[in-house]
Amino acid sequence: MKAIQVSEPGKIDIIEKDMPEIKENHQVLIKVKAVGICGSDMHIYHGTNPMATYPRIIGHEFSGEVKEMGSKVSDLNIGDKVVIEPIQFCGKCYACKSGRSNVCESLKVLGVHKDGGMQEYIVVPRKKVHKIDNSIEWEKASMVEPFTIAAQSTWRGNVKKGDYVLIMGAGPIGLGILQYSKYKGAICIVSDINDEKLGLAKELGADYIVNVTYKDIVKETLKITNNMGANVTIDTACLPRTFEQCVEVTSPAGRVVVLGFSEETSNIPQVLITKKELTIVGSRLETDKFPEVIDLFNKGILNPEYLLTHKFDFKDIKEAIKAIEDPNTKTNKVVVTF
Repeated sequence: MKAIQVSEPGKIDIIEKDMPEIKENHQVLIKVKAVGICGSDMHIYHGTNPMATYPRIIGHEFSGEVKEMGSKVSDLNIGDKVVIEPIQFCGKCYACKSGRSNVCESLKVLGVHKDGGMQEYIVVPRKKVHKIDNSIEWEKASMVEPFTIAAQSTWRGNVKKGDYVLIMGAGPIGLGILQYSKYKGAICIVSDINDEKLGLAKELGADYIVNVTYKDIVKETLKITNNMGANVTIDTACLPRTFEQCVEVTSPAGRVVVLGFSEETSNIPQVLITKKELTIVGSRLETDKFPEVIDLFNKGILNPEYLLTHKFDFKDIKEAIKAIEDPNTKTNKVVVTF
């Protein structure tokens, strides 16, 4: 069978590999149908993901069809449409026992630490397989995982009805967080440097949009909130300066949520944190968010189709990468199909 592999930074190819087989009675063989290309996939391709090892079959946002099951799997059927939870954890360390298996000491993520979804078939444990309604298209189904990131970050930020939520960045994750925050009843401000992405944010329910190329996000947010500041600030842009702005713009008793893996340092005075008694948290992957997100997909409450801009056959992976890197192509979420 065929798979997409990053053998080393900057080198991505279609390779031949053996068909995987079920070796344990709790495993499921999945025919992969659609895989989203995430920012972390691009970081692996460019050699800037500190977690990745090579060579690596990338892809952790994927949907597929059940083709075969181990003898102990009785609650699935051949042909079921499913999405795959890509994280594996020990269940024994402090993080796991605290209900935070997403930061397990021995965490493994498909497509990062282990081979992921960009292959024609994959075998995964039954507990990582989640059914989704047959009415959901394959490409849309592959968007469940990114929306679990949105669910996690709004949970980490304790987003509540009536909160002013500032979302820095209007990429796929930022727009997913926007939809989730609106679902929770928040008043949302979205910032970006791209007017087209901000226009999409407005269509998806953003109450305010700010192009930070022309306007200062701190001043604009204070103006919008009558000098209070954002109650929750979620940084999906993840630059040293945006983290600094988060701390500056968040209201007293507010929450700052950081999603980035940048190893660059930010210059943040302690006084802002202490004076406002800010809660600053990281948000990584998700914990038990797949059922919740799938339910919202099935009910049509979340709208992944607005984020899907380009679809490529997996054989055209290099063209898909070029499209993502070409600013004139105006991609949002790019999906490859198998």
